[in-house]
Amino acid sequence: MKKGKVYLVGAGPGDPGLFTLKGAKVLAKAQVVVYDYLANPKLLAYASEEAEKIYVGKKGGCHTLSQSGINQLLVEKALEGKLVVRLKGGDPFIFGRGGEEIEALLEHQIPFEVIPGITSAFAVPAYAGIPVTHREYTSTLALITGHEAEGKEDSAIDWEALSRIGTLIFLMGMKNLPRITSHLLKAGRSPETPVAVIQWGTTPRQRVAEGTLSNIVERVSEAGLSAPATILVGEVARLRERFRWFESCPLFGKRILVTRTREQASKLVELLEEAGAECLEIPTIKIVPPESFEPLDEALKQIETFDWIIFTSQNAVKYFKQRLYHLGKDARSLYRSRLAVIGTATAESLAAMGLKADLIPEEFRAEGLIEAFRKIDLKGQRILLPRAQEAREILPEKLQEMGAEVKVVSAYQTVLPEESRQKLLSALKEGIDIITFTSSSTAKNLFQLLEGQEELLQGVTLASIGPITSETLRKLGFPPQIEAQEYTISGLVSAIQEYFS
Repeated sequence: MKKGKVYLVGAGPGDPGLFTLKGAKVLAKAQVVVYDYLANPKLLAYASEEAEKIYVGKKGGCHTLSQSGINQLLVEKALEGKLVVRLKGGDPFIFGRGGEEIEALLEHQIPFEVIPGITSAFAVPAYAGIPVTHREYTSTLALITGHEAEGKEDSAIDWEALSRIGTLIFLMGMKNLPRITSHLLKAGRSPETPVAVIQWGTTPRQRVAEGTLSNIVERVSEAGLSAPATILVGEVARLRERFRWFESCPLFGKRILVTRTREQASKLVELLEEAGAECLEIPTIKIVPPESFEPLDEALKQIETFDWIIFTSQNAVKYFKQRLYHLGKDARSLYRSRLAVIGTATAESLAAMGLKADLIPEEFRAEGLIEAFRKIDLKGQRILLPRAQEAREILPEKLQEMGAEVKVVSAYQTVLPEESRQKLLSALKEGIDIITFTSSSTAKNLFQLLEGQEELLQGVTLASIGPITSETLRKLGFPPQIEAQEYTISGLVSAIQEYFS
C-alpha cells in the first residue's frame, strides 16, 4: 500500500490570525489532524469535516498520549496511506520535539514536510508591547527551555553566559520560575533587571505580571498566573509601559457570545476580535430550506412578470439564487424587474450575482423600506417577496395598501439548533460578558434553549442590532443595554465599543 505523508505544521502562538497560509492549505487537504493543547481549536475549522481529528495535548505533566505514543500514531496513520497534519503549538522545531517525530518517520521511510509557525518566543512579547531587541537596549537574544529533559540532576545551561545576554526568553518555565531567577541572580544578573511574565499571550485571555528578578516570583503569585506563559528577562521589558497596544483594544478581554448562524457570523466575529474580544460562536438559529420550494419555483418560472423583487435578508438572496440556477435560469431573467433590499449587506449579496439594488432605504428595516416605497407609484405593480417562512406581515400589508400585488413565497426557514443547548449553558456558566442578537429569531431561540435557566443571564450585557430585535428582547423580559444606531453588523460592533469606552 502506498505510504501517506506527514506535515509538521506550526500552529503559531495562539491568535488564529497568525497561522500561516501554507498551514491552512495543507490542513484543508488533511485526512488526519493530530493536534496539541496549545494549538488554537479554531484552526480545526480549516480542516474538512471528514478529517479524523485526534487530540494529543500535554498540560502540566498530564499527557493524553506520551511522546513515543504520538510518534507511533503518526507512523501508523501514514502507513495507512493517509495525509497527516501534526499541528503543534508555536513552531515545530523550537522546543516542540518535532525532531523526535521526524526521526520516527525516517525510521519507517515516511515522507514528511515541515511548515514553520510563528513562535511564541517573539509573538507573545510583541503582543505585550515588548520588542525582544532594541538598538538602545540590547542586540543580543537567547531562547531557553524552561524545563530541561527529565532525569537531569544538574542543569546543562550555562547560566553565567546567559547572564551576559541582553534579552532572555524562557518557554515552558512557569513551574521553574523560582529556580530560573535564582540561577540568574547567582550568575551575577542585577536584582533590578526587569522581568515580564505573559500568560496566554496573543489571545484575549492575555495577562501580564511585571517586576524584577528580585520580586517577579511574588508578583506572579499575586496575579494568579499559571501556564502557559512566556518569561522575558531584560531591559526591553521597560518599553511595555509605552508600547503596550493589544490590551488597549476597546474590547480586550471581553467574552462575547455570538448567536448568529455559523455561516453568517464571520464578519461579526472578525470585527469583534479585531477590537480585542474573545468570541464564542453558538448559533441559536439554523437556516434550512422551507417545507417546500414549490411556491418559490413557480414564482421563478414567471419571474419576467414581476416589476419589483424585494430581498429582506442575505438568506433570501442565497436561496433565491440557488433555485433560479436550479431551474436553468440566471441573472438575465431579472431584466425587467427592479430590485429592493433592506440593508447594505443584502445589497452586497446581490452584487455577488452581478446585480445592483435599485432601492436601499435609509433605515435598514421593513418600516424604512415602506417609507421609501411611498415615494413610488405602486398601483398595479407586481412585487415578489421571497423571505423567511415566518416573518412579520407589515411589509406585504403596507405594499398592498399602496396598490401593489404582492406575491409572498418562502425561500427558507429558521429552526432551533438543539445541538447548541448544552454549549450555551456551559458558556454562560463559565462566564460571558456580552451576547449579540442580530435578529428577533436569535433572541427568541436563545430563551428557548435556556429552558427556564434565565438566571444565567444575570450580569450579562445584551446587544441588539436594531429596534425590532430590541422590542423582542423587551417582550421576553430582558431589555438590551446596547442597541445599534445603524442596523448593520458594523453598526452593532460600533455600538458595543462605544458602550464600553
